Amino acid sequence: MLSYEHCRLCPRRCGVDRTQGERGFCKMPGRIVAARAAAHYWEEPVISGSYGSGAVFFSGCTLRCRFCQNYEISANGAGQPLTSAQLRDVFLRLIDDGVQNINLVTPTHFLPSILPALTPKLPVPVVYNCGGYESVETLRQLEGLIDVYLPDYKYSDAQLAARLSCAPDYPEIADAAIREMVRQTGAAVIEDEQLVRGTLVRHLVLPGYLDNTLGALDWFADAFPRGDVLLSLMSQYTPAGRAKNEPPLDRRVTEDEYAAALSYLELLGIKNGFTQDLSAAETTYIPSFDGEGL
Repeated sequence: MLSYEHCRLCPRRCGVDRTQGERGFCKMPGRIVAARAAAHYWEEPVISGSYGSGAVFFSGCTLRCRFCQNYEISANGAGQPLTSAQLRDVFLRLIDDGVQNINLVTPTHFLPSILPALTPKLPVPVVYNCGGYESVETLRQLEGLIDVYLPDYKYSDAQLAARLSCAPDYPEIADAAIREMVRQTGAAVIEDEQLVRGTLVRHLVLPGYLDNTLGALDWFADAFPRGDVLLSLMSQYTPAGRAKNEPPLDRRVTEDEYAAALSYLELLGIKNGFTQDLSAAETTYIPSFDGEGL
């Protein structure tokens, strides 16, 4: 049973009692805090589709990466409280508006309150959009409730993970978590150009850290050689938050860096998934967290 008491929802296992106002690494209370709920059109095509993904952006984060583009909510705590019943109403309103799925963005630290809002089963796929730093024990409580997992695999380099996300154990934690996600969902199923079941792993190329990307691609090729798990290799990095003043994170990915990543992707024979144009690195694609839809 997932609980805010002695919180161990994420791999940090802080053990604080969030029901009594204690705060762990995520800095969030023992209730939902969310910052936006609206149709989102800037995910991968099989997620956004033609009518948008019903993205609910939750506040706080179990990683709080130094370069986070959503730092306003991940680190600064912007958002407003919701009950489970209110969240269910948000889901149903988004579905009535025509979204193609319900997209839970960074939900892990609110799962005790989110799970009641997911039952009875919604009539559209539910997407679990996370940073990949997940507890297998927690993920097992989601089996049957999540149709599509959308995790990051941010780091193959443990030292980089320690420096940028205070998570030196990230590579092995994310490996185990993503394998559990794939176990639950099985091979990717696309119907009418929409991912209705499966796992799509994202990797963001960071400027100046190409070796981290090559290691991530090696990991993916070794972990999922059959091609039934999708990969999204992203070039959309834009300096944000603390990273604006920290070279090399204070610049965008160069054409040469991304081209090298694409070449290695091809060399490894990874074919099922998505890549981006460098034009994706624009702040206009970052949503405003003004409480829309809540």
